[in-house]
Amino acid sequence: MDSLLKNLGLIIFLCGVICLCIYYFGTPSNVLLVSSLVLEFIGIVAYIIINKRID
Repeated sequence: MDSLLKNLGLIIFLCGVICLCIYYFGTPSNVLLVSSLVLEFIGIVAYIIINKRID
């Protein structure tokens, strides 16, 4: 369970990257850009905070 929790920030960050890929290869929409920005920011912050608390 700790390994999944440690990687939760990276999983959220990768969801943001997937949103950017959908934007690039699919239909361009500002909603995808904003959601990818929010997901990547939350992913980075979550990764830093979770890894400081677990270690």
